[in-house]
Amino acid sequence: MGRLISIREFSPLIQEFAAYKSSIQGCSQKTVEEYLLDLRTFFRYLVAREKDIDPHSEEFSTLDISSVGLRELEKIHAEDLYDFLLYVNHTRENQWAARSRKLSAIRSLYKYLVNKKHYLEYNPTTDIDSPKPAKALPKVLTLDEALRLLDAVDKDLNSPTRVRDYAILTLFLNCGMRVSELVGIDLRDLDSDFQSVRVTGKGNKERIIYLNQACQTALCDYAIQRLSQKYAKVHDPALFLSRLEKRISVKTVQAMVYKYLRAAGLGSKGYSVHKLRHTAATLMYQSGQVDVRVLKEILGHEQLNTTQIYTHVSNTDMERAMQKNPLATKRRTKR
Repeated sequence: MGRLISIREFSPLIQEFAAYKSSIQGCSQKTVEEYLLDLRTFFRYLVAREKDIDPHSEEFSTLDISSVGLRELEKIHAEDLYDFLLYVNHTRENQWAARSRKLSAIRSLYKYLVNKKHYLEYNPTTDIDSPKPAKALPKVLTLDEALRLLDAVDKDLNSPTRVRDYAILTLFLNCGMRVSELVGIDLRDLDSDFQSVRVTGKGNKERIIYLNQACQTALCDYAIQRLSQKYAKVHDPALFLSRLEKRISVKTVQAMVYKYLRAAGLGSKGYSVHKLRHTAATLMYQSGQVDVRVLKEILGHEQLNTTQIYTHVSNTDMERAMQKNPLATKRRTKR
């Protein structure tokens, strides 16, 4: 499978499930690996419980799960899943997101076994609710901080990748694309007039992102370098290249973003590449007054409720709205 986990750790049944997620549902290798990592923890928990092995012991992380198949999964009931969720909560100290992800992996497996292949008749995950998060607003850069970040790149005159990095940050802050989408852009995905770019999002779904003037200018500046004689012998179709003249990696982009966050004096605020996506979405909605349904399409969300987290408003916005009420100055007549 990759660096995270080996498919050979699992029974042929689970290998079949992984192939289905990848080939039929179009999940990326990383997504399939994450499913398998969560299933491995669940299977080890089942084996440890069966053999009366302490889940805190070092032995737990080396348990053989290759025998976990239909016979073992058929015995699982909702109570077993609740016990597992309690285990990962209290013993492994998994937060709601990690617990929810593990349940999602188990639920997906049973859906495949029951609904798709009809190997089993009973789905123990049916009535189990996903762990609920404490509702929190997405952490975003202010407009001033976003400008400081771009200025930090612009002022880094000694960097040989300054033009490239400025274009990347401009796309993040204006378009809200995912880092995986950005590194996957090929030259052919950018139209000849720099009016739009095609990206491939989750589930290998393509969408067109239209570019504003800032993006067009930044990409045009970078394209002059990318299409120059220096790269004439580069056969990689990628738009953004590393210093090794290969497609830029996610890790390289992340390192670059952290570098300029520190340069802009924002290194201690917990910002990241994904927070730039949050920032773009928030600025578009609050400053640009973009309809949430349009924002959903720009961000490539499957569900509208995913996008609605960006419709939050600040206390200042609410206070301003109250003051604009036409009845705001109406007072009682004293008698």
